[in-house]
Amino acid sequence: MLSVTLQARPCYELLEDYEKNKRVFRAAKLEFSSMAGRDVYNVSVPLLMDGAAYIAGRAETRASEISEVVFFRKTGRFCTPVCPPAPFPLLQDPFLARIRGEIVFGGVRLKTDPRDPQKIAGYRTEFYRGSTIRDLRPFAAGPEHMKDIRLVQLSDGTVGIFTRPQGNGAGKGKVGFTRVDRLEDVTREAILGAEIIPSLFTEDEWGGVNNVHLLKNGLLGVIGHIAYMSRGMTRHYFPAAFAFNPETLEYTPVKIICRRSDVLDAPAKRPDLKDVLFPGGIVRKGERADLYVGVSDATAQCVEIGDPFLEYEA
Repeated sequence: MLSVTLQARPCYELLEDYEKNKRVFRAAKLEFSSMAGRDVYNVSVPLLMDGAAYIAGRAETRASEISEVVFFRKTGRFCTPVCPPAPFPLLQDPFLARIRGEIVFGGVRLKTDPRDPQKIAGYRTEFYRGSTIRDLRPFAAGPEHMKDIRLVQLSDGTVGIFTRPQGNGAGKGKVGFTRVDRLEDVTREAILGAEIIPSLFTEDEWGGVNNVHLLKNGLLGVIGHIAYMSRGMTRHYFPAAFAFNPETLEYTPVKIICRRSDVLDAPAKRPDLKDVLFPGGIVRKGERADLYVGVSDATAQCVEIGDPFLEYEA
């Protein structure tokens, strides 16, 4: 039985727990070919299709945040662009899932300033669906200025929606949850109607959901991130996990599952992003799992960790 956490714990306490119990075994940098000087980071988890693994990644130059999402065929740690599909311009931070036999793909759609195409004027999350990555078609979009919206098929076949509102009681960014019957019911109104999950993050910190797994007991294993900003406007992002009961809305406390100092050294897009790990999600493989992360907004790595969901299935 899960219990609702009455008070969120700050990152420094979660990091103390992490250091006592961490299980990080090895890390490998993902290599992306034919990118012509562009960085690829904030990747999705790999998707198996037609006997091969495919991964989506955010691609942009080091000096810009105007990006596109590219699909790659993944062989080990080496990733080769797939064409078709063509890249998705002005899209960031891709994610992949399977719901009712279909591939669901999405990312954050940028809106640029007409007077300055290098200036971001707005954004929203967009969703695509298809039988393969080659026939993806748009089917839904989230509210303006909302990232980290994720979909998951629940045990009864309905669709769970995790959201990430900000402001108006949600502070710097909290997590919401709702459910709908079908993908066709994923609408802006449904997303805005999600109930905020209390006490995941302190008021000075924020977070969101990146990847969701339906566990064998019907609970949801959530991979997300928790973040805060220190003096000098330096950002600190940590991959995190918790279990969630979609029937009762009960959940376990958030736990950090990896930190920047435990992966390979790598460049940062800017000095204030040096301590950033942004998770795409995990691939479970028995006692261990492969965690896919964007590192310092410049590279991507695959990090082998202990499976963070085993305790929730015990």
